[in-house]
Amino acid sequence: MAESSITSSGTGTEAAARVADVLLLFTGGPEYLGVSTISRQLGISKAVVYRILQSLVSRDVLATDPGVTGYRLGPAAVALGASALRRFDARSAAAPVLRRLRDETGETTTLSGLVDDERVYLEQFESRAEIKMTVDIGTRFPLHAGSSGKAILAQLPAWRRDAVLSGELSSLTDRTVTDRALLAEQLEAIAADGVAVSLGERQSGAGSVAAALVTPDGEVQGAISVCGPEYRFTPEKIERYRHLVRDATTEIIRNWTNGPSGAHAG
Repeated sequence: MAESSITSSGTGTEAAARVADVLLLFTGGPEYLGVSTISRQLGISKAVVYRILQSLVSRDVLATDPGVTGYRLGPAAVALGASALRRFDARSAAAPVLRRLRDETGETTTLSGLVDDERVYLEQFESRAEIKMTVDIGTRFPLHAGSSGKAILAQLPAWRRDAVLSGELSSLTDRTVTDRALLAEQLEAIAADGVAVSLGERQSGAGSVAAALVTPDGEVQGAISVCGPEYRFTPEKIERYRHLVRDATTEIIRNWTNGPSGAHAG
């Protein structure tokens, strides 16, 4: 009901902008903000502000405390902030490793992040070769197709992996595996080996070798990959890339957990 009320006060874009504006007030102001203060600062009616606040409270993005007038950031907002910080730290920790991996292999290297039940490219270091692979930063891709997606999926908890496999598994190329039993077997092998290989599964003519980024506490954050034209991914090179990618993930996690931010230290 609260969500419908917010949407009815304007277009979806306007409603989303208002929600974002309300949340941004909490990033640099006092810990608690009331309806009147938000209404005055944003020029939005108190009725609309109240509906937005109630919707955010119902989703734990904001919270209230007994005996205190006003609203504060809730546990869901804290979780979002921590997730954003982790991804920022991961990019910083991965950058020098992926740059070196690009130079060692001569192929494009990438960093993917796990977003819900999909993945998104966060960073790439393009090959210097004239013919090369590049990726679309910020675009979401399914987990069942391609080396980065499978590397992530193989390391997820069984219940979450099963949930992904129970959904729609679209064919992206004629080599995309959509048979759930076969996928389950492949994922078991990937989990044991720590590395996934794809030859034309997500994109025709593309080869890639990937490994998941898993924190010391077992949380899957994403994956890194080496990718390029399929014809250059010979069995000998794939075997070499397996070792390089596996070692690179170990180094990235070590940099991340022991880095200056100390976000995962200990």
